[in-house]
Amino acid sequence: MLEVSSLSRNYGPIKAVDEVSFSVKPGEIVGLLGHNGAGKSTIMKMITGFLEPSQGRVLIDNDDILEKPEKVRSKIGYLPESPPLYAELSVMDYLYFSARMRGCINDSMVLHAMQATNLQSKALAQISTLSRGFKQRVGVAQAILSRPKFLILDEPSNGLDPEQNQEMRALIQELAKEATIILSTHVMQEVSAICDRVLIMRSGQLSVDKKLADLSDSKTIELKTSEALSIRETLINLDSVMNCQETSPGFWELGISGDLNAAAAEVVQALVASNCPVHAIGPRKLDLETLFRDVNESGGAQ
Repeated sequence: MLEVSSLSRNYGPIKAVDEVSFSVKPGEIVGLLGHNGAGKSTIMKMITGFLEPSQGRVLIDNDDILEKPEKVRSKIGYLPESPPLYAELSVMDYLYFSARMRGCINDSMVLHAMQATNLQSKALAQISTLSRGFKQRVGVAQAILSRPKFLILDEPSNGLDPEQNQEMRALIQELAKEATIILSTHVMQEVSAICDRVLIMRSGQLSVDKKLADLSDSKTIELKTSEALSIRETLINLDSVMNCQETSPGFWELGISGDLNAAAAEVVQALVASNCPVHAIGPRKLDLETLFRDVNESGGAQ
């Protein structure tokens, strides 16, 4: 398990990361979203031990990365936003070099990394001759050389065309069978396609930590009732209803204040008392793009 607790990083008076806490369970694929400058890459560097936090802790299987750096790093594979590839080397030579640098040189490790990333056909190709997509695959291959339990990918689809994007997503899903993955990106479609959970950063703070399956709007209720009935006056007179709009015949969106469950109960009670049937009621479901926009427009946690 990976645990991040009150993690902060200051650059003089600027807080690049401000007391961020979250945990990632084995087998999860977690997407870290945010605009440029939100703190995503800084968090990645602190998790992998490449950057020391100003405060807070990173624990991998209960070991602190600052107290047991070698033990913790042996469990982590890291793809930085701009992987340090050596253009004059062949793919195979580069992977052997990377393995030696980690002290884990082993033919089977190199071969496994090449097979997992589908690089066999490019084994002897000079890295400078590869497409952007294959260069990213080489970066991923070096990250998984030691078959790590945790894989940290910073903008893995950066600069890829649509076809290469699809290939990278398929690769990440395949790697998730053996590793817990955190990927940083500003591409919402990527998170929607492959992640179990989303973390949204804004101005160095963690604004959202939600499972994608549970995305909903805590301030808006969706209501379905009979098309022929006019219920606006009943709804707007309720203490918990701030505004209401009939989006189509029989379908309403209610902006509420306070607790969503309490508001829903009040709405149902009022409508039943008015002899108005309630066919369905619940929180408005959000897509990731709407949630991301709401977070950055409101400036607060969701």
